[in-house]
Amino acid sequence: MENQYLMPLAIVSVTNDLTTDQRVDRTCNALVKAGYEVLLIGRRRRDSKTLAPRSYRMHRMRLLFDKGPLFYAEFNIALFIYLLAHRYDLLVSNDLDTLPANYLANHFKHPFKPRPHLHDCHEYFRGVPELVGRKRVTAVWKWIEDRIFPKLASVVAVNKSVADIYTREYGNKIGVIRNVPFRKSLSQTSEKSPLAILPGQNMVLYQGAVNVGRGLEEAIMAMKYLGPEVILVIAGVGDIFEYLKKFTCEQGLSERVRFLGQVPFQELHAYTLMADIGLSIEKDVSINYHFCLPNKFLDYIQANVPVLVSHFPEMEAIVNQYQIGEFLESHDPASIAAKIDSMLKNTEKLAFYKKNLQKAAEELCWENEEQKLLDFVGRRT
Repeated sequence: MENQYLMPLAIVSVTNDLTTDQRVDRTCNALVKAGYEVLLIGRRRRDSKTLAPRSYRMHRMRLLFDKGPLFYAEFNIALFIYLLAHRYDLLVSNDLDTLPANYLANHFKHPFKPRPHLHDCHEYFRGVPELVGRKRVTAVWKWIEDRIFPKLASVVAVNKSVADIYTREYGNKIGVIRNVPFRKSLSQTSEKSPLAILPGQNMVLYQGAVNVGRGLEEAIMAMKYLGPEVILVIAGVGDIFEYLKKFTCEQGLSERVRFLGQVPFQELHAYTLMADIGLSIEKDVSINYHFCLPNKFLDYIQANVPVLVSHFPEMEAIVNQYQIGEFLESHDPASIAAKIDSMLKNTEKLAFYKKNLQKAAEELCWENEEQKLLDFVGRRT
């Protein structure tokens, strides 16, 4: 018999290694605030960094496979077994790749009265660029989603566009919890010397997943059209990280592009403050990218960094509402360079954007968004 005096336990699961996932960290802290003991489950990779202590417990599963179908199968089997063996009062699954284990374990362990289960859609999973053109793989994920998603009672999504897609497809009523960061201080030093950026040089920053379709090759090539006073900094890792480092070297741009690798989210803001322009120039290669509202875009806002972004609905609406940056018209490297150059040289307009960023940062923050999640958990559980 379970101890009735234990705090209610929420088990939150993701397929990443927990190092950089800010949305999940905010969710876990909100659940702690709501009175839950929280356990966050992810996976340990060969190069995973040691995690700093947090206000909740963490567990990273060691798996044989690192990617591909065998990884997703192994992860869900391991998570299914873990959930069967441990108590919980609330499950929080993040994206389709953690949904099978959560749903099946919950209904197998508690067939007559499953525990509350909140599913969080960080993106339109079947629309990620990695699945574009891979019909068989997409069909497998769709088969899984078709059988589980319509039965979910509690679902939230990262923005209205993603919520609307799932509602049209499955009919679920879906809440919107935007992926906005906590309010951040601007009082930290923005000295760029730790990155070997000299006084008078400008820093253009890309932070986030280093994956296909992010416009990174073109951003690197754009450096050929810009003077040595402009340095591109890429903070993050991903599927094409090593390729991009080699590509940069082959193009003779190693002195113009800095690769920071994986930066823990607790340290990322300090680097973001150094930037003069923040890039979110994804290509329109998938429905998921088209309707994205990226972490980096919102982090730039909290760091008072003017943005250069793709013409995608969610970002476009915010840029137009607050007047905080400009739009990329083409992924041609010369065009990217021209846009960066014009922004950096127009100091009056940059000052205008920075002033407007203060209002945007005050409104687009987790302190305002968190209450929606607390209300949702309270209402559904």
